[in-house]
Amino acid sequence: MERSILTQVLVLHPAQLTILELALRVESDREVGQDAVERAVRELGRDGLITCDCRRIAPSRAALRFEELLGGMS
Repeated sequence: MERSILTQVLVLHPAQLTILELALRVESDREVGQDAVERAVRELGRDGLITCDCRRIAPSRAALRFEELLGGMS
């Protein structure tokens, strides 16, 4: 779940998503609930991979740099 969330956030950057928007995108690929998405977002935030201001979710600077080093997600 965390990988799916981080991938979506990186691919859609610079767009910033709400938890609901993110849940709808991830749920279309899997049978998951919004609670699972919220838990994954909290964990990714604790790990410093995404930022969340309680409304919008975006990749952290570290996540963007890591994506750049890997050659990009999109």
